[in-house]
Amino acid sequence: MNISTEYFNSTGVHPFTIIQETLILRGFRIALLGFNILFGLPTHSYVLWLIAREGRIPLEIFNVNLTVCEIIYSFIFLTQIFASLELLYQFLQGLGITGRPLFQCLMCVERYLAVVHPVTFLKFKPLRYRVICCTAVWITTLGSCLAAMIIQIVSNLKTYSWFFSLQFLIFLSIQLFCLVAVLRALKQSGPGERGRKREEENHMKRRAFHLILITTVTLVVMFVPFAITGFLTVLQQQEQQGILPIWFLSISCFILAGFVQPVLYLHRAGKLFCLCSS
Repeated sequence: MNISTEYFNSTGVHPFTIIQETLILRGFRIALLGFNILFGLPTHSYVLWLIAREGRIPLEIFNVNLTVCEIIYSFIFLTQIFASLELLYQFLQGLGITGRPLFQCLMCVERYLAVVHPVTFLKFKPLRYRVICCTAVWITTLGSCLAAMIIQIVSNLKTYSWFFSLQFLIFLSIQLFCLVAVLRALKQSGPGERGRKREEENHMKRRAFHLILITTVTLVVMFVPFAITGFLTVLQQQEQQGILPIWFLSISCFILAGFVQPVLYLHRAGKLFCLCSS
């Protein structure tokens, strides 16, 4: 996010101090985005290559689209190097604000249907339904990218804070619903279940629950610091010195949250140790 001096004119901070701290924040943001493209691009590309090599694209189509979204988002680093790409930077923010959590929500809803409504899950399991869902998400993400760019051009930080905070509440509600539903299903046993069959089904439910739990925590880590920071910035009840460390934390959480899903897939595929050793 861009921090302009116009948001801190009423705090009584010396203009030179504001400019200095804004430059510090920009440098920190560039460093994090550089770290993201340096380590995130190879990691996401490796995950994409593994899925394609194993022929699991139809089964992992949501994960594939999430990975592609992260790869495109990693190139936002280039927009910080070239000042002429400022509009592209504002546009690409929609990928992180909407694209990433929406694909995570699709993965959670898929696990929810598989555990709680298996008949419905089998009905919508064919590839064409997943492609339709992914297409709808990409269209929504494109709209969010355009909205993020327009809001930052014609409006202020308060409007932009409402923009991503409202999406956070919607995505969090979906994931919490799936999380609670799968947890309830995990505590219940179906009629006639016994022995190994019950153990296998409970194992599937636990895996679904853990995935939804991790993605929900990831969403909270990704959005909550930004929501708090935006709220404190809009109130303008403290100087930039007090808000700056929170901006550091917010940007760090937002960037690092993108590494959760690839690490989960690599761990599930047994390739995490190979990646670390290489």
